Amino acid sequence: MTVRVLFFAHLRERCGRETALEVPDDASVADAIERLRERFPAVADSSVRVALNRVYVDTAHLLHDNDELAFIPAVSGG
Repeated sequence: MTVRVLFFAHLRERCGRETALEVPDDASVADAIERLRERFPAVADSSVRVALNRVYVDTAHLLHDNDELAFIPAVSGG
């Protein structure tokens, strides 16, 4: 199945705005992250929140065909 992956903030600069990711039918968010780390090492270097179809989820959440997975890095400031 195919999942649409969106990158935000500094990840967008390093990975591009979005990509399509092929994952097995029983894949979880954690499985998608592992596959993405192979293609985009910047994902491994980042502390990110993950949103699935615009809702924050944990890495155990299962994916479905045509889901939208967004990687939103932690921000700091002061």
